[in-house]
Amino acid sequence: MKLAERGVWLGNKLWLREVRHLNSSGHQTAVISTDYQSGLVHIARQMFSRWAQENWFKYMIEHFGLESLMTYQLEPVSETTRVVNPAARALAAQIKSQTAQLTRRRAEYGAGELAGPLAVEAAEAYQHRQTQLRQTIQGLEQAVQALKQQRQQVPSHLTLGELPPAERFQQFSRAKKHLVDTIKMVAYRAETALAMSLRTDMARTDDARALLREIFVATADLYPDEIAGTLTVNLHHLSNASSDRLAGRLAEELNATETIFPGTQLRMVFKLGLFRNVPAVFH
Repeated sequence: MKLAERGVWLGNKLWLREVRHLNSSGHQTAVISTDYQSGLVHIARQMFSRWAQENWFKYMIEHFGLESLMTYQLEPVSETTRVVNPAARALAAQIKSQTAQLTRRRAEYGAGELAGPLAVEAAEAYQHRQTQLRQTIQGLEQAVQALKQQRQQVPSHLTLGELPPAERFQQFSRAKKHLVDTIKMVAYRAETALAMSLRTDMARTDDARALLREIFVATADLYPDEIAGTLTVNLHHLSNASSDRLAGRLAEELNATETIFPGTQLRMVFKLGLFRNVPAVFH
């Protein structure tokens, strides 16, 4: 990584460290920290580790129903918990919408031109259209300014107890959440390692996780052999030959690790396709 660091005097009150990362395209990413003791590399590592966690939450919520995997039990949230003010969020959404409309109208006004032969009717139509656009722009500017002034009068955060009863919420029970989230995170990191291995042989690297999800839900037979000291995981064929080829190569890499199945002395062996002459213990 190409890293650089400088000090930042924030609000004339607090001295902070600013660590920047420069990528190959010239884009810079910055992180502000109050950690004055750790080295530059450690600060950068923490920044990218946080990104990995955010990617994990996004991926798990999208594909695996993250919050509902563990429990449906709800528990109340402390009334002193600070939350985003719904009124401030609504105003921010209105400002964003009105600003987008204003930007489009300004672009239309700037791009307007009188095309074709110069005639009285064409000139009058052009002038009428530009006048209407100008009036629309002025109206939108006033609306955006009024919303911004209103937004300044509304606190961005409130305590849960300050919200109207209809807008208060509960959270999933946290009794087991930390442990289960740790297990999920470990599983996601393992999946990420598998995806990185697959991407080297895939034309479209974004398909690696899709292939892994197909492998995870595919039918497989388990063949424990205590004499040979192996537990064979025989994966049935996937949706196409290309997926089979990639799954077979992944099986070879996993077999090279000689992983022992937890709680046993059996070495895991991964295979793809029909496994003959041995009765399946589980199908």
